[in-house]
Amino acid sequence: MLYLLLRTFDRWLDERGAYGIFGLLDQIEFRGLAAAGLAFMIVLVSGRRTIAWLRRKKIGDGGLTDAAALTAQAASKANVPTMGGVLIVGAAFVATFLLADLRAFYIQVGLLVMVCFAGIGAADDWLKLTALRRGSGSRQGLYAWEKLAFQLGIAALVAIACWRHDGGPLTHVLNIPFQRTYVPGSDALTPEPGLWYLVMPAFVVLTTLMIAGLSNAVNITDGMDGLAAGISGVVCVGLFILCLIAGSVELSRVLLIPNIEASAELCVLTGALGGACLGFLWWNCSPASVFMGDTGALSIGAVIGYVAAVTRQEVIVLLMCGMFVVEAASVMIQVGYFKATGGKRIFRIAPYHHNLHLQGWTEQQVVVRFWIVTILLLVVALASIKVR
Repeated sequence: MLYLLLRTFDRWLDERGAYGIFGLLDQIEFRGLAAAGLAFMIVLVSGRRTIAWLRRKKIGDGGLTDAAALTAQAASKANVPTMGGVLIVGAAFVATFLLADLRAFYIQVGLLVMVCFAGIGAADDWLKLTALRRGSGSRQGLYAWEKLAFQLGIAALVAIACWRHDGGPLTHVLNIPFQRTYVPGSDALTPEPGLWYLVMPAFVVLTTLMIAGLSNAVNITDGMDGLAAGISGVVCVGLFILCLIAGSVELSRVLLIPNIEASAELCVLTGALGGACLGFLWWNCSPASVFMGDTGALSIGAVIGYVAAVTRQEVIVLLMCGMFVVEAASVMIQVGYFKATGGKRIFRIAPYHHNLHLQGWTEQQVVVRFWIVTILLLVVALASIKVR
């Protein structure tokens, strides 16, 4: 909104023979970085009051999960407020609203994804984490099938909307790693012969699974101080770069990856989300003053999956999100093996970060090493773009 107002003011000055003073805002890179800085400052400034409000409302983590019951820190974390994802989502939304071009389709849908999934998480957090105050017979959050139904339903609607939107010839391409999507050396963006294009059902299913799957994967990972927020911040750096490349005709031609028209505007959204995650780490680093809860985790994962689908870089983004994928896979493997064998376990406990903790790693070691691995995966993922 602010971007549109200042741009209109600049145009008004130009029409009267004066020099515009806000031309810098036309540079998408600047607006993306500015959104990151603004979101960071919003979380930093509003964090203390928000945490105090959550404490007054007694929205605290009861430490009642199986994982928490087996960790030495369970008692110390029992009264730490959760639902702190309102800080992340609120800051990212405000920064994007002010600095993005709100006429852009991908921005409109991206904000909708972020808010809707935050709403699902907030409903679950509120029901679950105020249950003790309401009494033992109170409902312990959304039922699993309710949460999944909302996630899949919203993700499917988003996928259909993206399918109907024309983002260029390669909007629906199946982007396979190491495959060139354009003929090298051509002056125009000439698609490489033999590319595979997704029909509508396949596109909708793939996009729905990316959005809902990563949403749940981030939620599963959110179990230690700074773990999910730190990994998400690193992934957002990669998303920022992918949006710049996908939205640029020149960079797409050089790197031979799909050019999606107007997707560069998502740099503002990913920059804002990354800045908000970094700001949240100020309050979430060990020992945490607040947890993001489902409100933040579901929203962050959904936005990551959405951006991956828009830029047609699902495989690259899944590689960046390797630690999220490992965490989600550890739960699925544990549950499947437990049911198949009548009670046997592969891990002492799932998700995997708690298993490492029980094996002797300190919580700080687990968190920092997961960050390190994510940074390495980010480097590998971005380097693989050049290998065509």
